[in-house]
Amino acid sequence: MTYHQIRTIMFEKEILRLKSERNAIILAHNYQPGDVQDIADLTGDSLELSRAAATIDCKVLVFCGVDFMAETAAILSPEKIVIHPDTSACCPMAQMISPHDVRSLREKHPDAAVVCYVNSSADVKAESDICCTSANGVQVVNALDADEILFIPDRNLAAYVARHTDKRIIPWDGYCYVHDRYTASDVSEARKKHPDAELLVHPECRPEVIDMADGVYSTSGMLKHARASGANEFIIGTEVGILHRLCAENPEKMFYPLSSGAVCEDMKKISLKKVLRALETLSPRVEVPQTTAVRARRAIERMLAV
Repeated sequence: MTYHQIRTIMFEKEILRLKSERNAIILAHNYQPGDVQDIADLTGDSLELSRAAATIDCKVLVFCGVDFMAETAAILSPEKIVIHPDTSACCPMAQMISPHDVRSLREKHPDAAVVCYVNSSADVKAESDICCTSANGVQVVNALDADEILFIPDRNLAAYVARHTDKRIIPWDGYCYVHDRYTASDVSEARKKHPDAELLVHPECRPEVIDMADGVYSTSGMLKHARASGANEFIIGTEVGILHRLCAENPEKMFYPLSSGAVCEDMKKISLKKVLRALETLSPRVEVPQTTAVRARRAIERMLAV
């Protein structure tokens, strides 16, 4: 047994002990490192984890993801202690829009509804009418009365939603740097290498990549499809962290990344050591100012009600 394996076992044992002692639940996004996913009580996409944060019975929530996810958990569960093991783990796309930007958009389009992708800060959510995730963006937009939609901050998800609605979608020019890197050439090259594989891509990808895919899914949608599909090989067009769970749940199937460079550096900042430290110290705590939390919670709860 290697030193790394021994240390991992030690970390896991102590995490499990402290988790029980603290009445804590560990939530991990599908893009987290494999060992962090393995120690989590629940692994999922943004929608699944948002719902869990609002309903799960515990005293402490340890959120293994990026900053906006931990903020969302704190907003939905103000009675819980919410811990984010590494507060430097942020979402670059979320930083591409500010509350001032949203207010300026509203001035230009006063009759439009603001639909905010959950990959955004609490301050931006507070300026929005309703949130959405990659899994329910189309459903949220089609449920609104407004004919014009200001869709923030992801231009690619906005373009995908626009394909499935008659409403006018006005996108903000933000993007996920991981998904926006995929190109049609990447798809062509992957298909040559794996001609029998299904191509599954995330709706944050560019339109030309989506055009070439066999299916467009959120991360949880990819997991569900892979389990149900009769195919044995899949090319996966999203952050490589999802392959850990795909392989674990489908050991008889093969999964290939659309690009080996599809890594979100921020998602990889959290480690077992940091999870352990968070449980030991009950920090860093995530706290959202009440005035912001009330308004952001309204937009999130509207999404959860759809």
